[in-house]
Amino acid sequence: MSDTTALPGTPRTTPRPGDPPMHRLEVRLPDQVPFAAGTFDTIGPMSRAAFPHRHTFYEIVHVTAGTGTHVVDLARWELHPPHLGLILPGQLHHWEDTRGLDGSVVLFTEAFLLDHPGDRDLLRRLGEHPWLTLDGPTHARTGRLMAELVEEYGHGADGFATVLRSLLHVLLVRTARLRGPGTPTPPPGRPAAVAEEFDRLLARTGTDGRSVRAYAELIGVTPGYLTEAVRAATGRTPGSLLREARTREAQRLLARTELSVRQIAARTGFSDPAYFCRFFRRETGTSPGDFRKHHDRHAPSIEAGGPPA
Repeated sequence: MSDTTALPGTPRTTPRPGDPPMHRLEVRLPDQVPFAAGTFDTIGPMSRAAFPHRHTFYEIVHVTAGTGTHVVDLARWELHPPHLGLILPGQLHHWEDTRGLDGSVVLFTEAFLLDHPGDRDLLRRLGEHPWLTLDGPTHARTGRLMAELVEEYGHGADGFATVLRSLLHVLLVRTARLRGPGTPTPPPGRPAAVAEEFDRLLARTGTDGRSVRAYAELIGVTPGYLTEAVRAATGRTPGSLLREARTREAQRLLARTELSVRQIAARTGFSDPAYFCRFFRRETGTSPGDFRKHHDRHAPSIEAGGPPA
């Protein structure tokens, strides 16, 4: 089995003390496509989990009813359905004080995006503004697409994986349109492929303390070439993206766990807690302790439908 999927009933890996649980996508058979779709009820109680946890997979939720709050990393959204939301692999999320939560859920890993590799870029863009309040017509169209995904997955007829990938692609493209035009997709070629591989590695290992040089060696290019490729694709340097990934992970752990600053430093690749504190202050303008005080689970919610303030 992949480290992102598991058979039903497979014992979950016990997290290190203080770490939030990491959930893998349950698949029905060892050779099953890494995808699942259903309602909150059919997917199971974990689809409404009230404790902070992570996924190894993407999750798209179409909320059609309910009250409460959805929390993703440092953002909190009050439920005023209908909503469409996206949770990226590695993000910390949970539901708070929900009542009558209903809707559809689609789960899939990056390995599922075979037919439409450009969907990775769409997901990255959607992850910047992952929570939308839908108007009537958009809600109806989204509901029909989600229902088709659930039905196709449930039937499992010949060729269903291809149909699921096509329906998912349509859902992502239409959702991206709601945010208007985004950053143009970089032209195909070696630099774009290098930048994409760096992005994938960063999503999986961006908090383990590796340097830009180490990432270049993993990809098989020089640090200079990696910098040129990533800058051409994103307008930023690998170093700035790496610092951002480590800072974001530290913020998640400070806000959503009881881990000590020393433990968080170690989990984000810093052997010296004092250096971690200096790094965090330089990147955020505040100390880890002050950040934790002002970003606890009871921070005010933001209005759904727009990006977090």
